Amino acid sequence: MRDLVEEHRAAGHEVGILCDSSTGGAHEDRLFDQIRPQLSLGLTRLPMRRAISPSDMAALYRSYKHIKSLQPDVLHGHGAKGGVIARVIGSALRVNRYRVARLYSPHGGSLHFDRSTLSGQAVLRLERFQERFTDSLVFVCNYEQRAYEAKVGIPRTASRVVYNGIQDAEFEPVALAGDAVDFLYIGMLRDLKGPDVFIDAFGRAERAVGRPLTGLLIGDGPDRDKYEGMLAERGLSRRVRMMAAMPARKAFGMTKFVVVPSRAEAMPYIVLEALAAEKPLIASQVGGIPEVLGADSAALARPGDAADLARIMTEAATTPDWQETVMPRPEDFRAVFSASVMARSMLELYVDLLPALRTGQRADLIQRADA
Repeated sequence: MRDLVEEHRAAGHEVGILCDSSTGGAHEDRLFDQIRPQLSLGLTRLPMRRAISPSDMAALYRSYKHIKSLQPDVLHGHGAKGGVIARVIGSALRVNRYRVARLYSPHGGSLHFDRSTLSGQAVLRLERFQERFTDSLVFVCNYEQRAYEAKVGIPRTASRVVYNGIQDAEFEPVALAGDAVDFLYIGMLRDLKGPDVFIDAFGRAERAVGRPLTGLLIGDGPDRDKYEGMLAERGLSRRVRMMAAMPARKAFGMTKFVVVPSRAEAMPYIVLEALAAEKPLIASQVGGIPEVLGADSAALARPGDAADLARIMTEAATTPDWQETVMPRPEDFRAVFSASVMARSMLELYVDLLPALRTGQRADLIQRADA
């Protein structure tokens, strides 16, 4: 979203963000502060719980009052709650004869529910119902679109795949620090993202290589203490350090290999950021990651399988030309996954939905997301 803000702002559009205030930490606050000067429609943060709760009604009302005062041309909801708020408020504005495009990008959330459960059926039927108030669905990868079709159904409204992209300035190699570790995990410290799989695989790889390895766990999250305990229990605390969240490119300079051991993903930015920085990457075969690395890539491990992940980590650590042989070519990657390509594709969609934009008028864009 930060990349979209910068690209759309540079194209002459007015942009604002409305998002949750109850999640995130100091690192996220710094990211918001960096982007705030470009948000001519403002940065508004309201408490919005990830799960459905009675407090949603208050958040919805406050969001409506704020968005109505801005009178945007586009409301683009990211994530399940972002999608609800963008479409409900957009529809309410339309009742008052105010034209606004209503878009929704699913990012996991509802798509993690199982159709065989009562809660899953309720949530997925709600997703289906909301298509009536959706001008276009926007998927960040083909995997996400297939997941939506399998769980919700073939869309009855317009839909498009727009790959996430990285800013052009980030397509620069990151120099390796002299004390760089062998393997890095960076991301949320929660089981869905697989830090426990990383720790297990690290120990297995160390035994397979036959020498001590070094690692880093960088990030914040609800399960931090559990992973710290795992490292201590397995005698890895001295060789695998834990650090607070930091900018990805800073972390990339600290490691030889980036590992993304997630149990589930859509299109994780950390994969794109690592490849843009020309870092060798090992990842789970989940979500849209195979669309980036290639479906048959030797860098892909079975999700949740520490033994398979350790096998690839061992191969990478002991094969001198592993990166050149396994990673996609930088020029091919950039042609598909750059922020300029992403933003251009998104603006083309907005133009298709709003006739007023075809006349070259300035557009007001509100990006609504779950933080």
